[in-house]
Amino acid sequence: MGSSHSMPEEIQELADKTGFTLEQIEHLHRRFRQISGDQPTIRKESFDRIPDLEFNPIRSKIVRAFFDKRNLRQAPNGLADEINFEDFLTIMSYFRPIEMNMDEEQLDHFRKEKLKFLFHMYDSDNDGKITLLEYRKVVEELLSRNPHLEKESARSIADGAMMEAASICVGQMEPDQVYEGITFEDFLKSCQERGNSFQECGTGSGLGRFPVRCLLPARSVLF
Repeated sequence: MGSSHSMPEEIQELADKTGFTLEQIEHLHRRFRQISGDQPTIRKESFDRIPDLEFNPIRSKIVRAFFDKRNLRQAPNGLADEINFEDFLTIMSYFRPIEMNMDEEQLDHFRKEKLKFLFHMYDSDNDGKITLLEYRKVVEELLSRNPHLEKESARSIADGAMMEAASICVGQMEPDQVYEGITFEDFLKSCQERGNSFQECGTGSGLGRFPVRCLLPARSVLF
């Protein structure tokens, strides 16, 4: 993180940017070094050093999220080849719990940022919409380790969720009308329609069939 005499200043800057405490940043820096193998950057293959992540059904999406330039706040699309420690902290900041001293405006921004991160995991082609095919793929991956559910069942779940999203966001559709996909505004509306928090939206019904708790093991593993 720089030379020893400048480290406190660098850490404070990172704390201001990410909301982590100095102690958390120091702890995450040790974890970053473990994952990177004491290298200054992390590449996708570096995540092979996290055995617990190997069995997560959406492992590829979790790893990809760390390199998504939208999540890194670098560009509206594309993937980075590698990330440094500041990038790592930026991604980990999406997993921070809500702080009790946040006002309503801060809380609203905090929740939207978390939901945007989740939306980006669905929207794999960066076109600003979650299509039925993208949603089917996510559901199939999530249920891939369930021996009691067939692929067609996963498709039915995804199709039902997409129909529900269309009814909430568009309303009554004409017989020949096609719902092209869920925009981020639709995504927010679907969650707000239920009055849900980020966690509840991620673990409930409909759009929330993508469980946020599948991301949380990544947090516990990485921390």
